[in-house]
Amino acid sequence: MFQELNNDQRREKVNSDQRFAAWRDAKARAESYRGSLVWQEVKGEQYLVRSHYDASGNRRQKSEGRRSPEMERKKADWERARVEAKDRFKSMREVMIRQAAINRAVKLGRVPLVGARIIRSLDEAGLLGNGIRIVGTNAIYAYEAVAGVMVDPDITTTLDIDLLLDARVSLRMVASEDVPERALIELLRKVDKTFERASQTFRAVNSEGYLVDLIKPQRNPPWQNERVQIGDAEDELAAVPINGLVWLENAPPFEAIAIDEKGAPVRIVTSDPRVFAAHKLWMSRQSDRDPTKRRRDTAQASAVAKIVSRYLQYLPFDSSDMRMLPRDVFEVAKPLFDGDEGENA
Repeated sequence: MFQELNNDQRREKVNSDQRFAAWRDAKARAESYRGSLVWQEVKGEQYLVRSHYDASGNRRQKSEGRRSPEMERKKADWERARVEAKDRFKSMREVMIRQAAINRAVKLGRVPLVGARIIRSLDEAGLLGNGIRIVGTNAIYAYEAVAGVMVDPDITTTLDIDLLLDARVSLRMVASEDVPERALIELLRKVDKTFERASQTFRAVNSEGYLVDLIKPQRNPPWQNERVQIGDAEDELAAVPINGLVWLENAPPFEAIAIDEKGAPVRIVTSDPRVFAAHKLWMSRQSDRDPTKRRRDTAQASAVAKIVSRYLQYLPFDSSDMRMLPRDVFEVAKPLFDGDEGENA
């Protein structure tokens, strides 16, 4: 069902994680120096003014003080630190390019490229883990990355990605000149310009048939299922309510650094693997679900449960941690986490 990483792969996975963390720090520092620090004249006096755009895309200006030796030093220090931050980020970017080549050489690449690009775009827009989680098959890449294993491709191969929207969170996309409307559909087009909203308004599809579904939990009573979308674009996606997703919504978040098909790291934020496995097993037993999908659900539930019981033993499958699951769902899933005893569950 899965194989462990070999010594070379484990070494480079650790190196990749560490360098990715350093790259993220360098990127955040460089971005902190966005905008400008310039002299502006007001009523015959010069003032040091900081100018930048906030998360809503609005320009903000703040006076740092009247021109003086202290303000001149402050401006010089800021400009020097800005150059250092940009140089550091450039250096780390080159390091990550080399690391990606190494990752490809040792065959660490796992996450499909289109999916990885979408996840990165969500991260850069400030949505990943802040109102949107990656669920469905792509979540398995996060679980295997932490465990240091690779799940059978027959279980993980996918041409779609499910985005779980938490309507309880106020979603705000970080301003970007590339996504002026700050809408999910425009963000997808930044990844691939051929993405269009399908006839189902919760779905986008590109020219190669790759699907993106925006989903949310089915509320009870159903009249609480208000229309939810991220942006105001005319063809923006609207999340579709699906039964059972409330468990994934309420599950603890699970974060991991996976590797895409070209060897580049990608941060994935999903739901706790124990809840994933229980939810998949529950789905496999729904009589109205496609039989082929039901068998795949069973395989995925079993694989993730084995990952948890063998490699993530700090995540016990007990009732105190799994309070978001209905009692019957919890009891049916429990044998999956009992080692070999759950093989035929």
